[in-house]
Amino acid sequence: MERLWGLLQRAQRLSPGPSQTIYKRVEGTQQGPLEEEEEDREEGTEPPAHFFPMELRGPEPLGSRPARQNPRLWAAAGRRATPYLVLTALLIFTGAFLLGYVVFRGSCQACGDDVMVVSEDMNHELGPDSHQGTLYWSDLQAMFLRHLGEGRLEDTIRQTSLRERVAGSAGMAALVQDLRAVLLSQKLDHVWMDTHYVGLQFPDPAHPNALHWVDAAGKHGEQLPLEDPDVYCPYSATGNATGELVYAHYGRPEDLQDLRARGVEPKGRLLLVRLGVINFAQKVASAQDFGAQGVLIYPDPADFSQGPHKLSLSSHRAVYGHVHLGTGDPYTPGFPSFNQTQFPPVQSSGLPSIPAQPISADTASLLLRKLEGPVAPQEWQGHLPVSPYRLGPGPGLHLGVNNHRASTPISNIFGCIEGRSEPDHYVVIGAQRDAWGPGAARSAVGTAILLELVRTFSSMVSNGFRPRRSLLFISWDGGDFGSVGSMEWLEGYLSVLHLKAVVYVSLDNAVLGDDKFHAKTSPLLISLIENILKQVDSPNRSGQTLFEQVVFNNHSWEAEVIRPLPMDSSAYSFTAFAGVPAVEFSFMEDGPMYPFLHTKDDTYENLHRVLRGRLPAVAQAVAQLAGQLLIRLSHDHLLPLDFGRYGDVVLRHIGSLNEFSGDLKARGLTLQWVYSARGDYIRAAEKLRKEIYSSEESDERLTRMYNVRIMRVEFYFLSQYVSAADSPFRHIFLGRGDHTLGALVDHVRLLRSSGPGALGEEAQVARGLGFQESRFRRQLALLTWTLQGAANALSGDVWNIDNNF
Repeated sequence: MERLWGLLQRAQRLSPGPSQTIYKRVEGTQQGPLEEEEEDREEGTEPPAHFFPMELRGPEPLGSRPARQNPRLWAAAGRRATPYLVLTALLIFTGAFLLGYVVFRGSCQACGDDVMVVSEDMNHELGPDSHQGTLYWSDLQAMFLRHLGEGRLEDTIRQTSLRERVAGSAGMAALVQDLRAVLLSQKLDHVWMDTHYVGLQFPDPAHPNALHWVDAAGKHGEQLPLEDPDVYCPYSATGNATGELVYAHYGRPEDLQDLRARGVEPKGRLLLVRLGVINFAQKVASAQDFGAQGVLIYPDPADFSQGPHKLSLSSHRAVYGHVHLGTGDPYTPGFPSFNQTQFPPVQSSGLPSIPAQPISADTASLLLRKLEGPVAPQEWQGHLPVSPYRLGPGPGLHLGVNNHRASTPISNIFGCIEGRSEPDHYVVIGAQRDAWGPGAARSAVGTAILLELVRTFSSMVSNGFRPRRSLLFISWDGGDFGSVGSMEWLEGYLSVLHLKAVVYVSLDNAVLGDDKFHAKTSPLLISLIENILKQVDSPNRSGQTLFEQVVFNNHSWEAEVIRPLPMDSSAYSFTAFAGVPAVEFSFMEDGPMYPFLHTKDDTYENLHRVLRGRLPAVAQAVAQLAGQLLIRLSHDHLLPLDFGRYGDVVLRHIGSLNEFSGDLKARGLTLQWVYSARGDYIRAAEKLRKEIYSSEESDERLTRMYNVRIMRVEFYFLSQYVSAADSPFRHIFLGRGDHTLGALVDHVRLLRSSGPGALGEEAQVARGLGFQESRFRRQLALLTWTLQGAANALSGDVWNIDNNF
């Protein structure tokens, strides 16, 4: 005991005086050096908590001997007082925190450029001078909704639909200057235009397209009426086609196989096909594969809304649509169409070699009445006044297509709000501006929403908002010819955009109804879309969010909402060609499609009637959805892209190959390499997720590094083993060509479905007869190493790569 008491007295003598040395961890490092900090105190003030006196003394008479105190009594008293001291400290801390929170929160209404954004999960961003204020997600959301105006949307849709907007026209040139002036009047950092000189195809007024009956001797007979002479198929092969007529339903490959199985040969004949299910270009490509001479495309009333209160397309209207199986200028594939550029003498492989022409339902009725042969299957029957529909063949027909090609200037218009922390990373939103006809639903709605978002974000900038990443607003030209404007821009700046473009949001075809909602998207955006749907009110169900609306009849919201990107969307080229994740939103009618798309009847009045007066509310919902998506993508500290989703995509696709494992094994082949590459990708994604979770969020350098890896995931799925000029859509899941997973699946199915009736002879020669082992091995190598490369890239540095190969 005496020895212990001596140690206590020595500790008291060595206790620090008024000046203490306190060690603190250097901010921003996890295991950094300790810094010394001198902290002066006045006499009598309490030392810091980690330095405390080792002996307590009471008052003593002057000159008296120090009396030895019982340390156990003092220790007991200290133990009894400790809970009260801790409770008092907690009460003081809690009161100070709440007072500080109220004062700090109240200052957010006047935040400056440097703000801190807190998303719903309370993760936040720190600006360079974030001490000036905190802007929470609810504040930012409220600011956006406060500046978004509903009335302006309806007026802009109406005014835009009244203007001539055909690509290359004088009316379009005037509209370009007007829109450029609107962007210049907003608080944008940059406004500019790009002009491309592209090859577009137009009808020849002096030599209109024509359709004639042909007698047994091959002489032209009565001319059939083309009631919409201005309606045509851009990029159709020009010239003449003669042959007997055959009815081929929607013109899908399975329809033509069924036709052939029923004893009606499509080769050498003209095909009559219905509008819908697949696009014009796919219909013509299928007909060409089966050896048809030409294609006539008509709208069947069965594919549109029926009923006394439903608007329907007039029976004398034909529907416009291009037939290039691709996007961009087909006369400069893989190269941007800037002026004076020298191009190689090649054309897109997606240009058809047979002519195609749209016709009205009335003209189709005249043709169907002449058909003989077997009765068409029940599911092929339509609602024209012909009963029953027959497959044919019928009398001979002569189709003459005289469209001409013209070099045409088109202009894309750009506006940009620069980001404060990552200005070299772009969140892109765009809308088609041109239209054949009034184009209210086709492009006027998208243009109006785009301009309203520009105005809204500009107002937010004026009130202190500044995104972390740059926002890029684009008005596209040439969209009705196959996303020509957007594709030419991508081709011109591909080497930059795949490094800097984060996401593309398309506003095309945004409002085609109000009953159902679809999101055609990359898998990377599915989780974010789900989150945003829960933030936006339904435009036609009061008190419900959009998410509650879509799950009302189907608890699997993904099955109800998510769709793959279609080739006729500008978003498709961003993902399948440039490797940038993209999304396109659409409100649809429940049942048959909007009947007036791509016709002269696509007017503001008809769109307003179809939506029963709810056009402003539905357009507002799209604007809210797109705007909040932009805020999250441009302002979240960490990019909200779900990079693990592609593991499920691969599993879903290759799961369909399991039934063929026995057939492959019998040939000494296996899909094990694909399974192994998928496993490596899933492990790399999980490893990156754990790294991000355990990292320091305030470390800007580390966060940027993670964001770069996340934003390039889509690019990793572009096959590096095929030429962009020969196979522009190199994406192994969304693209076209032998390098894709879909092509591998189709090829493996030939193990059981090979046969001369499966495809036309030309297609069999081009694609090979039946299953080919050498082709399978090449496809497997292209797919496996692209997937393995994605896994390696997601792993980060080469020394961090851990795979099973």
